[in-house]
Amino acid sequence: MKRLQQLKDKLPTIPRQLRWGIVACSLIVYIAFFDEHSLLNRFQYKRKLNRLEKELEYYQKELESDIRKLNELKSNDSNLIKFAREEYYMKRSNEDIYLIEEE
Repeated sequence: MKRLQQLKDKLPTIPRQLRWGIVACSLIVYIAFFDEHSLLNRFQYKRKLNRLEKELEYYQKELESDIRKLNELKSNDSNLIKFAREEYYMKRSNEDIYLIEEE
């Protein structure tokens, strides 16, 4: 016990304000980097949210475009025939189709 007291007396004491400063800094570091809701996670979630919002915009535009095309196909039979011929290479029984590929 005496030896422990001597060892304790030899160690420098940390002032009270410095102790609280160390505790506060370690708490800030813990919250910033190691907590479940850390700043790093928040930045990653924000980046992911931005990417998903851009994807949502893209798919909304694609949906509007597809709805317009569908309405065009439903409104006119000649548009439907043209679409079937161009996209699916459909033909009448007495026709031949020639595909020309350009380089």
